[in-house]
Amino acid sequence: MKTVYAFLADGLEEVECLMVVDLLRRAKLNVVTVSIKEELMVESSHKVKFFADKTIDEIDFEQGDCIFLPGGMPGTTNLSECGTLKDHIIKYNEQGKWLAAICAAPSIFSSLGILKMECKEYGGGVVRDGNIITGKGLGVALELGLELISCLIDEETSGKIADQIQYN
Repeated sequence: MKTVYAFLADGLEEVECLMVVDLLRRAKLNVVTVSIKEELMVESSHKVKFFADKTIDEIDFEQGDCIFLPGGMPGTTNLSECGTLKDHIIKYNEQGKWLAAICAAPSIFSSLGILKMECKEYGGGVVRDGNIITGKGLGVALELGLELISCLIDEETSGKIADQIQYN
């Protein structure tokens, strides 16, 4: 079973995160929500409090197949200040492992030199380029989750999940 690490920081956009996590878990992927802080509790940009499964110090990055970054402010800024996370994003990219981000969070990939922020020319709300998947914002969180399922499992499973949630 493939493992996705979904990274959480104070100020994240909760729906961007939880929509993707929900879809991936419906597909039976091993999704681990990870707080970049020393504590599990994270507060979203809209003051919703929830608990991550683990802290960043408790996970083994080598066991992961995908890093997912939700957007939101100041969540994206907080994620971008986490050196451990940035180091592993670079390693995942070098290994061809999946990297996914939505809304403001793709700017982290850009700041690391692994993504050119010229998405206007691609069109569409979700863009996949090699091992990197980005979504333009909250309105495409569902599509991003389904695209991740297609990449990590297959299109058939993604289609089944879409049918189950009445998306199609």
